[in-house]
Amino acid sequence: MIDPVALAQALIRCPSVTPADAGALDTLAGALQPVGFACRRMPFEAAGTARIDNLYAKLSGKQPGKHFSFAGHSDVVPVGRREGWSVDPFAAEITGGRLYGRGAADMKGAIAAFAAAAARFVAKTGGDFPGAISLLITGDEEGPSDNGTKPMLQALAADGETFDACLVGEPTNPKRVGEMAKIGRRGSWTGHLTVKGVQGHIAYPHLADNPTHRLARMIVALTETPLDRGTAHFEPSTLQVSTIDVGNPATNVIPAEARASFNSRFNDGFNPTTLEAEVRRRLEQVGGAYELRTECSGVSFVTPPGTLSDLVTAAVQAVTGLKPELSTTGGTSDARFIKDYCPVIEFGLAGATMHKVDENVAIADILQLSDIYERILDSYFHAQLD
Repeated sequence: MIDPVALAQALIRCPSVTPADAGALDTLAGALQPVGFACRRMPFEAAGTARIDNLYAKLSGKQPGKHFSFAGHSDVVPVGRREGWSVDPFAAEITGGRLYGRGAADMKGAIAAFAAAAARFVAKTGGDFPGAISLLITGDEEGPSDNGTKPMLQALAADGETFDACLVGEPTNPKRVGEMAKIGRRGSWTGHLTVKGVQGHIAYPHLADNPTHRLARMIVALTETPLDRGTAHFEPSTLQVSTIDVGNPATNVIPAEARASFNSRFNDGFNPTTLEAEVRRRLEQVGGAYELRTECSGVSFVTPPGTLSDLVTAAVQAVTGLKPELSTTGGTSDARFIKDYCPVIEFGLAGATMHKVDENVAIADILQLSDIYERILDSYFHAQLD
C-alpha cells in the first residue's frame, strides 16, 4: 500500500523547479512499480528549450475495458524569497496538521493521493477490473509546456494508446476540498502592440506625431467596452494591459514608438482568429500606423456536464458531503492538451496557498482526496461491469 502523505513528503523533498526533475519521477515510479504499474520515461527536448523528463505509468486490468487516466505535473515554481518561508520549502515538514513545502498544493499532494488510491483499488480488486489505469505526469507544466503533456500525448497516440477519461489533479478548490471542479478553461491570448509615430521636438508637436497619445486611445478602445457578456459555461472574456513602454529618456522629445502588451482570457465565444479580428477592429477605430504581434498559449474548451462530471460529483459528495461547483474559472492547465484526446475534468486540493510563500495543505485533505479518487475508480470501472 502507498501512504499518500509519506509519498507527498518524498515528492516535495525533490526540488523539481522547472525544468529540473531532481528525482521526483524516480520517487513516483518507485512507489508505483511494486503495485504493478509499468513505468515509461518520456523525455523531450524541442529546439532551443531545456530537456524535460516525463513519466507515463500504466496498469491494465485482467479484463478489457476503458482507460482512465490521471494527469498532473511534478514540476514546481521557484520558492521566491527563501527567507520569507517559515520552514525549509523542500523539507516537507508537518506542523499543526498541515504539510508545508513547494508543491504541496500544486500539485504533488494530488499525485500522491492518486497513487495511493490506485494502489488500494488494485489491491482491493486483485487487478481484476475491466480496462486500464494510468498516470500521465509531466515535468513541464509550470514552464513553457513545450516538452511535456502535449508531446507525450502525441507520442502515445502514435503508439496506439487511447484514453477514455482523464482527471487532472490541479488544486481546483478555493478553500475546502469539495467546493469546485473544473470542466473547462478559458483560453489565453497575448497581444504585443507597437504604435508608430514621428519623433520630434516636444515644443513643436505639429511637426511630429506622438504615438503615446494614440496608444492611450487604443488602450481605452480595447478595455472600455467588454469583449462579450459570457456564455453558457463561462464568465465574460477579459482583456488586461500588462505593460506600457516608451523607453524615452528625454522629457523634451516626442518618441517615435510606443508599445503595450496585453492578455485576454477568453471564453468559448471566441477563438484566436476571431479574437484577433475583434482587437484589430477596435485598434483601427482609433487609426494610425501600428503593428500587432500575437500569440496564443491555449484555446478555451469545455467538457459539458455529463457522465464524467456526474461521476466526480458523486464521489466528492460521498466523501465530503459537498456538491462541487462545475467551474471554468482560473488560468490555463494541461487539460487544454488532453481535451483533444478524451473528456477531461480537474479536481484536486485547495489552492489558497499555491505558488505562495509557505505553501501548505491539510493532511486531512490529502487523505480525503485519496478517498475521493478511489471512489472515482470504483464507480468508473464498476459501471462497465453493470
